[in-house]
Amino acid sequence: MLLQTRRESHLIHRPRAHLHLKGARESFAWQDYRDLLVRAHIRLDGPIVVVRDNLNTHLTAGLKRYEAGHDWLTTVRLPPYAPDLDPVEAVRSLVRGAMADTAFDTPDDLDRILRRELRRIQLPPHLIDGCLTATGLAITPPTPP
Repeated sequence: MLLQTRRESHLIHRPRAHLHLKGARESFAWQDYRDLLVRAHIRLDGPIVVVRDNLNTHLTAGLKRYEAGHDWLTTVRLPPYAPDLDPVEAVRSLVRGAMADTAFDTPDDLDRILRRELRRIQLPPHLIDGCLTATGLAITPPTPP
């Protein structure tokens, strides 16, 4: 998740291994996104702007109600199929480039390398700013009252 506060941009991530067990949920539910937003808000200690694509989980009534009920959260929804406007696509591109032509022995190896690459992108602020700038969108957080 790419977030922007009044001060700087942030990449907050939570990779999740998909367990192929009967009846197991394989992706984030809206409550998982809500919990990630809450943790981000606590960590950043201020209002945040989130750019959302049209993933069905992002469009659930529960998440929409949660977003509408919190003035510290501004959500920008992208039009349908707009990967050029989605800053997460730039992050994915950086990760794919770093992991290209790599064979992983175990799922744990993949998870370890993925987390390492996300941390590498997360640390220098210019990489996150570049992912946001590449969209051409001007994302300005609301001014506090």
